[in-house]
Amino acid sequence: MNPLPTKDQIRQWIAENPGLSAKRDIAKAFGIKGDARIDLKRLLRELEEEGTLQKTARRFRASGELPPVAVLMVLPPDAAGDLYARPLEEGVDETLRILIIPKQGDPALGAGDRILGRLSKVDLDDYQYEARLIRRIGTNPLKVLGIFRAGAEGGRIVPIDKGADKEWRVARDLTLNARDGELVEAEAVGGRRQMGLPQARILARLGDPTGPRAVSLIAIHQHGIPDQFPDAVMAEADRSNPHVAATGRTDLRDLPLVTIDPIDARDRDDAVFAEADTEAGNPGGHVVWVAIADVAHYVRPGSALDREARKRGNSTYFPDRVVPMLPDILSGDLCSLHENVDRACLAVRMRLDAQGHKISHRFVRGIMRSAGSLHYAQVQAAADGAPDDKVAPLVDRVIRPLYAAYEAAKHARAARQPLDLDLPERKIVLSDEGKVLSVAFRDRLEAHKLIEEFMILANVCAAEELQRLKQPLLYRVHEEPSPTKLDTLREVAEASGFVLAKGQVLKTAHLNRLLAQAQGTEFDELMNISTLRSMTQAYYNPENFGHFGLALRNYAHFTSPIRRYSDLIVHRALIRGHGWGEDGLSAWDIENLDETGKLISDAERRSMAAERDTTDRYLAAYLSDRVGAEFAGRISGVQRFGLFVKLDETGADGLIPIRELGREFFHYDEATQSLMGADTGVTFGIGQRVTVRLVEAIPVTGGLMLQLLTVEDRALPSGKPGKRGRYQPRKPGAAAARDAALRRKVVRKRR
Repeated sequence: MNPLPTKDQIRQWIAENPGLSAKRDIAKAFGIKGDARIDLKRLLRELEEEGTLQKTARRFRASGELPPVAVLMVLPPDAAGDLYARPLEEGVDETLRILIIPKQGDPALGAGDRILGRLSKVDLDDYQYEARLIRRIGTNPLKVLGIFRAGAEGGRIVPIDKGADKEWRVARDLTLNARDGELVEAEAVGGRRQMGLPQARILARLGDPTGPRAVSLIAIHQHGIPDQFPDAVMAEADRSNPHVAATGRTDLRDLPLVTIDPIDARDRDDAVFAEADTEAGNPGGHVVWVAIADVAHYVRPGSALDREARKRGNSTYFPDRVVPMLPDILSGDLCSLHENVDRACLAVRMRLDAQGHKISHRFVRGIMRSAGSLHYAQVQAAADGAPDDKVAPLVDRVIRPLYAAYEAAKHARAARQPLDLDLPERKIVLSDEGKVLSVAFRDRLEAHKLIEEFMILANVCAAEELQRLKQPLLYRVHEEPSPTKLDTLREVAEASGFVLAKGQVLKTAHLNRLLAQAQGTEFDELMNISTLRSMTQAYYNPENFGHFGLALRNYAHFTSPIRRYSDLIVHRALIRGHGWGEDGLSAWDIENLDETGKLISDAERRSMAAERDTTDRYLAAYLSDRVGAEFAGRISGVQRFGLFVKLDETGADGLIPIRELGREFFHYDEATQSLMGADTGVTFGIGQRVTVRLVEAIPVTGGLMLQLLTVEDRALPSGKPGKRGRYQPRKPGAAAARDAALRRKVVRKRR
């Protein structure tokens, strides 16, 4: 066995071999085997804690830096004609700006090209790296979704993407007979053009962009979400046997398990039941059952259904439709835990003590019969003493024991201190024709929190059980924020008059203390949004890096296999580990677990982007009749090109272009997220209260253009030269902090 390498040797190896920087690659390179791997793991952890290395997914790299050679995606040229790129490396900040430096003989590159580039770090404001082309590793023609405008020589496409500043020319023989005003999908054709409009060919005609339900259709096509099941998948789903034999399963049909979902839910994949623990040694304890639809019974490894579900990764939810992961015969029927119907399930029985801490758990593969399909408001009303006719018979046996167990679980949650963000969720109500009737914020009831807490407990049990069984699985990973994002959050906090301590290992309790400082103040929403933005994105991985946001060491998704492929993998692992059948995790599943985690993590982000874009478009449609009206809001983002404002009434985000801020030059400070006028000194920063006028609302893109009227109830300065310093408010919230400090001094002097 070779001796353990030094820290310098490890640093040098990672710098020289960025593509072979996983722990197992490092161990292999230095001939480390057996128990010595534990010492290597300790060394890597020390390097990470020192800030020398940064761990992303399963690999290590020099902290805060890209590897010397990386895969890049070429972006559209900027106004000066320069080409930039973004990194495609896993776990890297995609906002890093990389300037491509061409050399003589390089092929012409265009937006959408994927290249292998050699990177050099630079210390400049506009970009952080320069890249020289090694080779082009394949092209991905740029796709465009837009409105076709017919012309004599073919036509043009007006893109619907927010921020798109150019049209596309379509030759007569590439129009696919599209009609004027029709929504179309197209792709770029030809090489990079130095002059004139870029050229495109129409791939698909998608109909009237203003028609009913067109908004979500646009998002589906724009983000490439598969919304049509292949014939082979539908045929396989149709052959599913609705009868589930109880043989070999634990019979749970005597337990009054109930499902609690939104009132408009179509799929019901989780059911719950609780009762007092009568076993000795646990006074005041509770038994909680969580039963989950046995999707693995119907979706077998390697089947057409399985391949399609893996490709989709998850269901995608829009205000007017759902693009399901599984065909409706499964998601809406055979796998859905409808009331008074026998259904296959995987269930976990959890024993909690009087303070809500889990004592033990036990998994079974069973058969159940739901005692009721309930919705959140209905259950909450029953808990508050006003049950309807359906829930009344369940109050004593089901509802009260559930809430009693939840009250205990709240104590354990409070001790654990998961991140306690308060971000209201918008609810868009549509008419039958697809018109927005209202935009409101969803109620957050105790019933919601009850189900959420029991699902988290069940997910923890699944991860721990598979660890005990030594089975491979996909963890739900949420790593701690990067130092850079923490510094940005600290800037916003201090500017708002709050404190986020430095020099300690960050815990969710520290962030909760920050949120508690802001609670009830005018900066409440700002601090919640800023804290959320500081978080890393969660993802799926076969290696366990913990869940920072939930303050949990072991966490996996188990409770939603109808709508998440990750949960189906966990179900199969449980089946394999317990020997419950031949439909458990296959050898192929295990071999490709890394790739599956990456695929479904990407699919999740794709769905989130599509859902967000759809909400923006519906909000723009809702506000389009109120152009010219004034709204109150708060600055939620600052960029070189202007300010983003979140409107109080609807939560919609709009843009104030920098040209609307005044007739002067504005300095952009990325560190403090602020713009400062060169002549007047006027400063705009995140969190400032503003009044704006709605200038334009574009439903087809979801864009809102705003005009700034007042900042912190003060009119804008004129911006005339020579008036520097006339209007210089402090950074957001600094004035409030100053006033509070002065009040404290006055109190001390009076004493």
